[in-house]
Amino acid sequence: MVKDYINKLYAGFLGKNVGIRLGAPVEPAPWDFDRIASVYGDITEYIKRYRNFAADDDINGPVYFLRGLIDSGVKSEMSSGLVARAWLNYARNGIGMFWWGGEGISTCHTTYLNLKKGIPAPLSGSMETNGKVLSEQIGGQIFVDTWGFIWPGNPEKAAEYAMKAAHVSHDGNAVYGGGFIAACIAQAFTAETIDEIIDAGLRQIPEDCTYAQVVNAVRDFYRKNPDDFRSCMRYLIDNWGYDKYPGACHVIPNAGVCVLALLYGKDFNRTVEIATMCGWDTDCNAGSVGSIAGVFYGLDNIKKAYRDPINDVIITSGISGYLNIMDVPTYVKDLAQIAYMLADEKMPEEIKRPNDGDILFDFELPGSTHGIRLSNEIRFMKRHSYEKAYSGKGSLEIIVDRILHADQCRVYYKPFYRRADFDDERYKPVFSPTVFSGQKASFKLFYEVWLEGAVHVIPYIRTAMRDTFIEIEEIELKAGEWNSIDFTIPDTGGDQIAELGFKILTPAETANRVFGRLFLDDFTVTGEARYSIDMSLQACEFAQVTPFSLNQCKGEIIDGKLVVTSEQECQVYTGNFYARDTIVEADITPLSGENKGLIVRGKGAECAYLLGFGKQGEVVISLKNFGTRVLAKAGYNWRIGSTYQLKASAIGNKLTLAVNDEEVLSVEDSTFEYGMTGFYQEEAGSFSTGRMNVWTGESKGIDRIK
Repeated sequence: MVKDYINKLYAGFLGKNVGIRLGAPVEPAPWDFDRIASVYGDITEYIKRYRNFAADDDINGPVYFLRGLIDSGVKSEMSSGLVARAWLNYARNGIGMFWWGGEGISTCHTTYLNLKKGIPAPLSGSMETNGKVLSEQIGGQIFVDTWGFIWPGNPEKAAEYAMKAAHVSHDGNAVYGGGFIAACIAQAFTAETIDEIIDAGLRQIPEDCTYAQVVNAVRDFYRKNPDDFRSCMRYLIDNWGYDKYPGACHVIPNAGVCVLALLYGKDFNRTVEIATMCGWDTDCNAGSVGSIAGVFYGLDNIKKAYRDPINDVIITSGISGYLNIMDVPTYVKDLAQIAYMLADEKMPEEIKRPNDGDILFDFELPGSTHGIRLSNEIRFMKRHSYEKAYSGKGSLEIIVDRILHADQCRVYYKPFYRRADFDDERYKPVFSPTVFSGQKASFKLFYEVWLEGAVHVIPYIRTAMRDTFIEIEEIELKAGEWNSIDFTIPDTGGDQIAELGFKILTPAETANRVFGRLFLDDFTVTGEARYSIDMSLQACEFAQVTPFSLNQCKGEIIDGKLVVTSEQECQVYTGNFYARDTIVEADITPLSGENKGLIVRGKGAECAYLLGFGKQGEVVISLKNFGTRVLAKAGYNWRIGSTYQLKASAIGNKLTLAVNDEEVLSVEDSTFEYGMTGFYQEEAGSFSTGRMNVWTGESKGIDRIK
């Protein structure tokens, strides 16, 4: 493996997201090169202070489209078809994921509809199907970063995988752009110069293609004018501008900006700043060069002002609300696992990944925070540390700055989000909690006294909908040693968990302010979960209903119940994406139509077990795997308007359906090992439900990346 791979990978993924966050506010067309300069001048920091940055297609694509390979097996032969399956499975039809700008206008929207119509990849994105203009928009190069990340030092393989992925939706120069960007990322892991990176990208595409021409034109201009990026941008506008390359967002002008930023940037921060100041597709371009420059310049070159607001948390907007809450260090370790497998090497033992469905915040990566937040940043401060660790070498240091009893602070992880947590609704994210009642929470705390005084902690959770605090027992920390804090996450009475952590406080009053520091390590959430969802507590947010992800249907809360209506098949998902043994129970009232019930081990729009009512007079268990096949059915006289208590279970390979506490059907199938829970309809219709109860077993340690 290449030297310092995991840290460079971490820097590249952070760099991608810094670029997206920096460029997003000036992405809309009215923000052209001149207007950005007149309003913001020389950009050297984020121009918008987001509380939490909502989702963006530039990270949705790289994260979710890679799952096509993961789901098929990392060593599977790469093809456009594998990635097309991820498009269909992980996108919600018409919302989130990418720009739904209309058929014939948005390349991604058009491609999705082509795939739904049965047009296979790569024909789904070809010029033959969509025409030259639509097929050469920028999407071909903005979703490919992960292919470069998993092939470090191998630009040929990175480009091969990226171009096959890009062919799902694009063709021609847009596909060459995908190969170029992915190859540049891969080369950045070992390169000594930016020119070496650009040369590696050019070697993967035809030397006479328009994409190569704009790359070379910008480089030629730079060599003659190496000190003024604005003059180079004027050259691009005059010779390679949007007036010459039609469509909503053509790849060629933006390719020019990417190369310009890489050449004139000279360090990570200036590279993403220049890409933003140039205008056009600012979040795409700053994101693409952010990946390359992040890998090349490394973590130390990403300034604190760009890294701190991210806080190791990325929000996405696919069909899984659980996957949409990303812990960056954990995801980086997943990418590393894939890369080591592709290289036929064993990942170093010190890079520890949690069991699927569990949480492990070990603070091992440089500067990592795992999304831990402080409610009081006046008397408290957090920073990463290699000074002390319970295990490994890293921890999170929390400075306690001369506190009295009134100066309390919540130190917490945020496992669920609501609309009020965001400043906008970019790409309509949707959320399911990542921690649940019944699980075991654990963390290690070391208290170092600087001025004499006791420090106490109170483990707690905060609910999302009622906004109430549920506290565990107050504990006085023993100074000078590691304290183990362990507890079972309490029942929420049908609510979601918005915060999980501990309060820091002291009994000290008006004298003897407490001054010292804590070290936090090995923050984990593991084990079986037992929780409920009370529909009367839920709200309609992001055009969805908490805590569900709705695909191809409408959800409303009416008289304390969730009412789902659809004109076609639909899914309503929630829960841990990696839940294995599962029992889900809910009251369901069929209001119209047939074929509806409960989902277990659901992995998306195209993959799930469906257990419930079939045609009038029958119950069914079906396998949905890019097409639906009945596994078992039996007679049962269910009626529209009547309420039934349905229970669906998946234990090992056995699937069981019970109605009103009577087992009516069971069958064995081994297609899916894990997945979400929820509801489904296989045709037009409606139903209502008031409460869902879920039990999921302890993780079996079966790795999804294999």
